[in-house]
Amino acid sequence: MLGGINTMNNSEFNYSSENTFRKSTGFKKNGSFYRSFFFPFIAGMLGTCLVIGTCFFVPPVKAKLFDSPASLLTTAETSDYSANLINLIEYSETSVAVAEKVLPSIVGITVNYSISMFGRTTKGEAHGSGIIITEDGYILTNNHVISSESNSSFYSITEATGISVHLFGDTESYTANVIGTDPYTDLAVIKIEKEGLTPATIGNSDSLKVGEFSMAIGNPLGMASTVTCGIISALNREVSDADGKEYVAIQTDAAINSGNSGGALVNSKGEVIGINTLKLSGAGIEGIGFAIPISSTTDVVEQLIKYQTVKRPYIGISGIPVDNSISEMYNIPKGVYVQTVESGSPAELAGLKQSDIITKIEGTSVTNVSELNKIKYKYNIGDNVSLTIVRNNEELEVKITLTETPPEEKINTQEEYNTEERDSTSDDFFSSFYNFFR
Repeated sequence: MLGGINTMNNSEFNYSSENTFRKSTGFKKNGSFYRSFFFPFIAGMLGTCLVIGTCFFVPPVKAKLFDSPASLLTTAETSDYSANLINLIEYSETSVAVAEKVLPSIVGITVNYSISMFGRTTKGEAHGSGIIITEDGYILTNNHVISSESNSSFYSITEATGISVHLFGDTESYTANVIGTDPYTDLAVIKIEKEGLTPATIGNSDSLKVGEFSMAIGNPLGMASTVTCGIISALNREVSDADGKEYVAIQTDAAINSGNSGGALVNSKGEVIGINTLKLSGAGIEGIGFAIPISSTTDVVEQLIKYQTVKRPYIGISGIPVDNSISEMYNIPKGVYVQTVESGSPAELAGLKQSDIITKIEGTSVTNVSELNKIKYKYNIGDNVSLTIVRNNEELEVKITLTETPPEEKINTQEEYNTEERDSTSDDFFSSFYNFFR
C-alpha cells in the first residue's frame, strides 16, 4: 500500500492467501470450441434473421424504414390544422396566371406640375398607378397620385398641369381628364378617350382571410408593370399617413414602393381586393404595406363618376380636440370643442353654439373631429343624429338633421377632411377657450 492507495502487480491477480481474487482456470480443451464460438455464432445468425424478417414483413415497420419520405409529408395529421402540401410548380403557375390576367388592367400615371421657389419656376413630374374599371377608359387611382398642389414658406407646387396614362404593352401616351376626387378616402377617378380596354375584375375584400395569397401590381419608381407577391398580413388595420389622414386598411407583405400608389392588390383569382396606398419605411422596417379595401370604394367610385364628388352628411362646425391633458388641466370633459358654427348649417339650426363641447354622437364618445366624422359618415343625408354636449358645465342632448355638404365646404372645412384640425395647444384654442367659462 502506498499513500493509502492499494497497488497491485500482475502476480496479485492470481489466487493466494493474501488476496481474494479467483484463481485463473485457463481454457478447458474438452467442449470449449462449442461454448466459446459455435453456439454464440448460431444465436447471432438467428437474431439477425429475426430482425430482417420483422423489417420486411411487419407493415408499420417497413413503412417507417423503407417507404418514400414524400408519402410521409402529404398531410400534417398530428396537428389540428391539416392541409395538403402543394408542388411549388403549382404556386408558380398561379402567380403567372394572375399576372397575365391583371397586367392589362393596370396603367401607369404621370403627373406634370410646376414648382415655384425663390422667384424661379421649374417643372416636375410624379408617377403613380391606376386600375381600369370600364372598357371606355374610366380609371380608379389614389387622390394623392393626381393632386400635386402644395405650399410652404420656401416653395409652391401648382395643381397638375397635365396627366398622362400609359397602358400595358402600348407605347402611346394618353391624356387623362379628372372626373372626380375625394380627399377623405384618398380616391380619384380619371378618364382617357379610348375604347376596348380590359377592365379589372373586382373581388370582395370583406371575405379575405389572413394568410391568403396576394399580389401587388403597379409602377414603382417608374418601372412599369412590376409584380410582387406575398400574403395578406392583417385585416382592418388602422393606420395614418404623413398628413394624419386615417385609414382602415389591408396589410400585406407584397412589396409596395413609391409609384405603386393607385395600383391593384389582387388575390389568387386575379380579382382586385385593394388599392395600394401606403407603406411603412425606415430602418428595420420591411414588408409592411397597406391597401384600401376595394369593397369600401364602391359607393365612392359610383358617386365620383355620377356627381364628380361624394355627397356626405354635414353638421357645419369646425372643432378642436380636448384631449386628456387639456381635460385634466381645466377640469372639463374630453370631446370636440366647437370653435365655429357655420351660418345656416344643421348645427346652427339645432342651436349648437361656439364653446360647446361635443362629448358623444349617438351615444359614442368622441375626442376629436376625426372620430366625430367616422361615426357621422355611417349615416345618410336627411338622418337625425343625437349629439351630447356640455355647455356651461351642463350636459345637454341636441338633435341634428344631417344635410348635404355645401360645395364650397368640401375642401376647406375641418369637419369634412380633418386636414385643418388645429392642435389643442394652438393660439386659436386659447383665444376662444375662455368662452367655455362665460
